Amino acid sequence: MQVISTTDELARFSKALREQPFVAVDTEFMREKTYWPILCLIQAAGEGEEAIIDPLADKLDLSPFLDLMTDKKVVKVFHAARQDLEIFYRLIGDVPAPLFDTQIAAMACGFGDQIGYEPLMRTLLKAKIDKGSRFTDWARRPLTDAQLTYALSDVTHLRDAFPLLTDTLEKRERRKWVEEEMEALNDGGLYHVQPESAWKRLKLRGVRPKEIGVVMKLAEWREQEAQTKDTPRSRVLKDESIFELARLQPGDAKSLARARSIPSGFERSKSGSAILKAIKEGTEIPRDNLPAIEKVEKEKAPADVVDLLKVLLKRQCEAFHVAPKLIASSADIEAIALDDEADVPALHGWRRDVYGEAALRLKRGEIALKLKKDAVEIIES
Repeated sequence: MQVISTTDELARFSKALREQPFVAVDTEFMREKTYWPILCLIQAAGEGEEAIIDPLADKLDLSPFLDLMTDKKVVKVFHAARQDLEIFYRLIGDVPAPLFDTQIAAMACGFGDQIGYEPLMRTLLKAKIDKGSRFTDWARRPLTDAQLTYALSDVTHLRDAFPLLTDTLEKRERRKWVEEEMEALNDGGLYHVQPESAWKRLKLRGVRPKEIGVVMKLAEWREQEAQTKDTPRSRVLKDESIFELARLQPGDAKSLARARSIPSGFERSKSGSAILKAIKEGTEIPRDNLPAIEKVEKEKAPADVVDLLKVLLKRQCEAFHVAPKLIASSADIEAIALDDEADVPALHGWRRDVYGEAALRLKRGEIALKLKKDAVEIIES
């Protein structure tokens, strides 16, 4: 097993991988006590090449491997890539490309919604994965041979699974389906939260209009603090504290101290002063400048129509061997039940061919669903 701890070794390994059509990549990281993930290992494998890179090794420069991540000639293969991409986005300021996510590909091939790495490898490769090292503290050194073997297997299996998935996609003419999904992963906003947009992560159900500005400003302050101090958001200010303070809107330290979620003495700290400033700024935002998120009674989708559309979705996904989550969410189905021209993915592109058009025809009564020998069939009305 090759464990790379010097820049020269990494340069040689990365050069060899740049001659490959694709490279399987995985990372091990820790972030329980930090805002930003601490990169502990990078595993990579190409055809005939495989190694573990130790980013914590003294004076190791990751540049040769990061250059590989931006090489457009080499496909980067991940499984459930979102968290790995966040790490590389922070290191290179961009998303590795071109990109292939085996979890998304598996959904397009009918392996179920968001199938995990281990069950997918068992299904595709009959691989037996030792789970004993799953909860390793990857920041500790030295790592045992068993831990390193477990980490490396994540990419060696991935390397073997990639051609099988691409072959299936080609045979079913679904490569473009997956490419569309990969495009969504190129959005840098997925991997770095701008403080002024942090409020969008909160569930604002029940928040009154006059509280919205305060919620926005408190969330912005918390995000700035968490990023600057590299500490989890919840250690700066919990969500429930934001909502309580937005409701109470204290104007001075004495009033702030009365908040149940604020620890004793906090009101006299620098953070306490910053919170009071954020609350004041939030209350001063003109109503017209606030996002339109006031509570509105939404039209309720007819339950029977929703139920029928869900049955149709299950039937179509089984017929086309594709995961339902890749086609439509419950919210999408409710939108279709209410509006034939709803702007949801299920009514566009390949999803419309697989499900959307049939859903509209079912609503119009042009087709019906029939149960035959425990299977749902479509019949022309």
